[in-house]
Amino acid sequence: MKQNSTAKAAMGSGFTDGFHRALQISPDKIAAICGERKRSFAELGNRVSRLASALKDLGVRRDSVVGAVALNSDNYLEYYLAVPWIGGIVNPINFRWTADEIAYCLNDSGCRVLFVDDMFAKLVPALRAACAGLETVIFWGDGATPEGCLSMEELIDNASPVDDVRVQEDDVYGLFYTGGTTGRSKGVMLTHRNITASGFSILAEGAFGLGAVALHAAPMFHLADLMGTICTLLRGGTHVMLPGFDPARLAALVAEHKVTDLLLVPAMIQACLANPAFVGADLSSVRGLLYGASPAPQTLLDAILRALPDVAVRQVYGMTETAATISMLRAVDHAPQTRVEGRIRSAGTSFMHTQLRILDAEGQEQPRGEVGEIVVRGPNVMKGYWNQPEVTEKALRNGWLWTGDMGFMDQGGYVHIVDRSKDMIISGGENIYSIEVENAVASHPSVASCAVIGIPSDEWGEAVHAVVVLRPEQSLELDGLIAHCRQVIAGYKVPRSLSVTAALPISGAGKVLKTELRKPYWDGRDRVVN
Repeated sequence: MKQNSTAKAAMGSGFTDGFHRALQISPDKIAAICGERKRSFAELGNRVSRLASALKDLGVRRDSVVGAVALNSDNYLEYYLAVPWIGGIVNPINFRWTADEIAYCLNDSGCRVLFVDDMFAKLVPALRAACAGLETVIFWGDGATPEGCLSMEELIDNASPVDDVRVQEDDVYGLFYTGGTTGRSKGVMLTHRNITASGFSILAEGAFGLGAVALHAAPMFHLADLMGTICTLLRGGTHVMLPGFDPARLAALVAEHKVTDLLLVPAMIQACLANPAFVGADLSSVRGLLYGASPAPQTLLDAILRALPDVAVRQVYGMTETAATISMLRAVDHAPQTRVEGRIRSAGTSFMHTQLRILDAEGQEQPRGEVGEIVVRGPNVMKGYWNQPEVTEKALRNGWLWTGDMGFMDQGGYVHIVDRSKDMIISGGENIYSIEVENAVASHPSVASCAVIGIPSDEWGEAVHAVVVLRPEQSLELDGLIAHCRQVIAGYKVPRSLSVTAALPISGAGKVLKTELRKPYWDGRDRVVN
């Protein structure tokens, strides 16, 4: 299911629009900082234009998909800008995936050009072998350009600038792959309008204010961090790059560059608060902290509010299909003096650009306090799933996206998530679909059957737990299961704990009752799932 580039004649909000504004009003301002390297908006604009020109010479056209597997850097920002500069589609890839998982993503998207850095250049031979359509690999690392790759710096140096094609708002900006509940990953098509609508709404809530200096601490392939990217671009702020998450380095960058805005997942907040270098650092420049991907325990929220008493803390609830925005738990909802009992663990109320409803299985709206599926509509809702029209039709009904999250709405319009109709685990901000893990666990020779669930974790929000039924006269230890699973799925998806049972609980319809498996772990908690 590909985009219709003639769908709309009028130009709308594009990903590069905020960048053009910054080029116009503050060309000499520092746009990006990466290690010792600093680049002004004018310098960044010249590089982006030349890189776009080089990509065009390599055959990238409107609707061409261009991938990237890399750590955070200013090069990643250039990639995010240069590809749409010529109407292409970005495909930022989860670097925690195995080579097989990455290859599936590249093949499914029809990706012909791929960027890699020093860390992931070693994957290139395997990816070339598995991806017949992969024609060009571009290296943006600091080391020597690997054999068979093109140097990004040489491409930029040898190219002449080209004008931005200024895409239409319904053109697809990027493909963002999620795990699949059926075992097949889905490429979520997010348009320029989807991305910018979410960005504008976050800005309207007061985040990323004037003079914003934003730190990229979460992985830049992640849609949560992309929200920080678009907000900073729209604001004309400065991007500071942290290649890999490290609490001490994060604190040092905040102090050195007077970072004003942080976007972290709860597991990162937990790690920061446990690190003496962070607690003792000068963090006085920080004005706002956005957290998302999973909710945070109240004890963790209280701890960060004590550590950063003058910082506006906001939670964003969203998903890939909604350009990461559905609702917000605002700063006033977090502050001890203004919070309302019972709402600190909610997902807040809808953004200004979203509408929310709680529906039963027949599509009837539920009364306040009654549980149903959360559905959402707005300019942020995806165009659909790449080449999966039937799955798209199931998810998008009459203009509403059915999220798969179960919850209720209280009298104040606050959404409280209580469970998921999809078997998804959110661990450390990463979405993990249980069927992917179950396929890996079930392939172990000692396993007769299995179920995978998320259980509470103070560090990660949820941790992957495997419940297995063994084959006769077989045994299985956690270390052996981990080693087996690491061969077929990414490390963050691998079970962290294991229990063995004689039989799995089965419903009358023959389905595994995961609610029964989860119950002993979640009973007594104020929220059924994290």
